[in-house]
Amino acid sequence: MNSYPIGHDNLITPFELPIEDIPYPLNCANPFNTVPHELGKMAAEQLQRTLTLPKSWIHNFGFDIESSEPIIGKMFGVLVVKDQNNNTGFISAFSGKMAGRYDIAGFVPPIYDSLASDGFLTAGMITLGKMIDQIKKLELENPEENKSKINSLKRQRSLHSSELQDQLFQHYLFINQYQEEKSLHDIFYDFLKIRPSSGAGDCALPKLLQYAFKQKLQPIAMAEFWWGLSPKSIYREHQSYYPACKEKCEPILQHMLKGIILD
Repeated sequence: MNSYPIGHDNLITPFELPIEDIPYPLNCANPFNTVPHELGKMAAEQLQRTLTLPKSWIHNFGFDIESSEPIIGKMFGVLVVKDQNNNTGFISAFSGKMAGRYDIAGFVPPIYDSLASDGFLTAGMITLGKMIDQIKKLELENPEENKSKINSLKRQRSLHSSELQDQLFQHYLFINQYQEEKSLHDIFYDFLKIRPSSGAGDCALPKLLQYAFKQKLQPIAMAEFWWGLSPKSIYREHQSYYPACKEKCEPILQHMLKGIILD
């Protein structure tokens, strides 16, 4: 096992500590295991050390009591990979947005950047905003007299919002080791016969696998951990490891891990 050469790829991080005596998992580590493989732990701990250093971006994880920014803890993920020359390193990702962005140097890119100013979503949200403003205006003028117009606009708003969401789901395209591409919309309908969950496709592990398969890297082991204060909706402990979520990630991972034997 060779550690990845420094500077070869700015998204593949070499291990700081020696890994030659650590055996690979027999097969690719299972993302639904609650305890990550030792290589995954080493990569996660190295990323955690990096997160404590000064950065070019600002995100309030809850450690800075003087910050006026909203506190948002974050799930991070690492994927240990091997290239075609048998070099081993790891890549890193975060779930959702961080510092108000989807794309941050040192982390793999998102599956689809919905914040892109030239994207269809921006134009669609502007249209949606105009509908909402028009409804508010009619309700302030005379809600009873404008009832018919208001209800019609609300139906249009609901339809437009649903169409925009479906269009977004079609723009999230996932590949596997065979370079087979499938949209988020089709993945969920094929697996569960339902529309995708909100936020599906923005978790850390699908981003990591997407980058690995695009770069012809072999997935070896992974780990996901929480960094920062816990959200109110579900308890998360700082620095603790968590398995891939079943609600949002299981259908996606079924497609992305096709043909890969898991431990």
